[in-house]
Amino acid sequence: MNFDLIVIGSGPGGYVAAIRASQLGMKVGVVEKENLGGICLNWGCIPTKALLKSAQVFEYASHAAEYGVITEGVKPNFEKMVERSRGVADGMSKGIQFLFKKNKIEVINGFGILKGKGVVAVTDAEGKATDYTAKHIILATGARSRELPNIKQDGVKVIGYRQALTLPKLPQSMVVIGSGAIGSEFAYFYNAIGTKVTLVEFMPNVLPIEDEEVSKTIERSFKKAGIKVMTSSTVEAVDTKGELCKVTIKTPKAEEVVEAEVVLSAVGVTPNLEGIGLEELGVTIEKGKVKVDDFYRTNVEGVYAIGDIVHGPALAHVASAEGITCVEKIAGMDVHPVNYKNIPGCTYTSPEVSSVGLTEKAAVEAGYEVKVGKFPFTASGKASAAGAKDGFVKLVFDAKYGELLGAHMVGANVTEMIAELVVARNLETTGHELIKSIHPHPTMSEAIMEAAAAAYGEVIHM
Repeated sequence: MNFDLIVIGSGPGGYVAAIRASQLGMKVGVVEKENLGGICLNWGCIPTKALLKSAQVFEYASHAAEYGVITEGVKPNFEKMVERSRGVADGMSKGIQFLFKKNKIEVINGFGILKGKGVVAVTDAEGKATDYTAKHIILATGARSRELPNIKQDGVKVIGYRQALTLPKLPQSMVVIGSGAIGSEFAYFYNAIGTKVTLVEFMPNVLPIEDEEVSKTIERSFKKAGIKVMTSSTVEAVDTKGELCKVTIKTPKAEEVVEAEVVLSAVGVTPNLEGIGLEELGVTIEKGKVKVDDFYRTNVEGVYAIGDIVHGPALAHVASAEGITCVEKIAGMDVHPVNYKNIPGCTYTSPEVSSVGLTEKAAVEAGYEVKVGKFPFTASGKASAAGAKDGFVKLVFDAKYGELLGAHMVGANVTEMIAELVVARNLETTGHELIKSIHPHPTMSEAIMEAAAAAYGEVIHM
């Protein structure tokens, strides 16, 4: 069967690329070995956000009296939370099925490998292999939970994010290794519904890629909520022989053993590159990822790669942008490369975290003279009314030209606010233009205008 384009993998990179290609008139086939939507939709972004919403609702209910609402006997039902999360993921996967049908995209169930120039061999669940041909092939095979060499995941006592989404019962205690977005989100979720959580981070700060002030704020929030946070620390070993795991943790002061029912390893992801024919076809691998140009072409004609298997942030929205750019270039459109300096990052803890661009430290190290404006949500009318006064908006400007170098936010709903600043940076908006852009009152987003004003000594409400 001949296609204009075959996409291997139907995650947020693959399915978006397939739909855009179909819109541009291509005959498209998508190879998927599991469920449409890939890890993000089925085992990542979507079901984790459903769990986090359940934890947030439980916290609201637990503090309802503060809002003048009387409730009694509020308690979490972990099994129902997991059931809801799976239902949300299943519904989204069915949505991808609908979109594929609407766009006349053929789904090829099975495991796909590059067999030769323009040929993809797909082996189905019964072991039957079928060859499909296409002028263009996009690899969008995604990634899986990374295993530390000294901490093997058994899926029961030492788990990855996938098992963390579907545990059979709520654990009494948990050690989370790694405080990036995945680790921090699960630490928040399990702690919020009653698990005793210890969060271990190798770097000096949790959420180590974020601005230091943001990281410190989240660490304080975690500690206030009862999470034991151990930074500048490493897990040396996990003994799973007993009823509880014995986790040996090396801290700056000494070695400590923490007992826990479950250990969650959240130390990043590993690209899915094995067994898909890269070596046989001679596709170049560089530092563990597929080497591509600005439009995701590999060194082999007609073969492209996007998403977690290429260099760049392993984020769903990045993979989608890469997929669209890739197929538009294939279609002969005049497209610009993805701007990796303007990628927003979000962490859905409570309070939330979002950012784009340079941190204050990185901007100074890059040689900029900076103006920094910071506006706390304690001074926001909407935040006070909502009972969500934790956090702030911090903006970093180039003092010479007024360019917005970076934006860093921690607080309620800030993941919904960051897009304004992504657009602002894309349009090269200056600090004064942000100040003069009237923001509605009362909103959390007013803090953006106020933070810009603070940078230039014009802040009103602080």
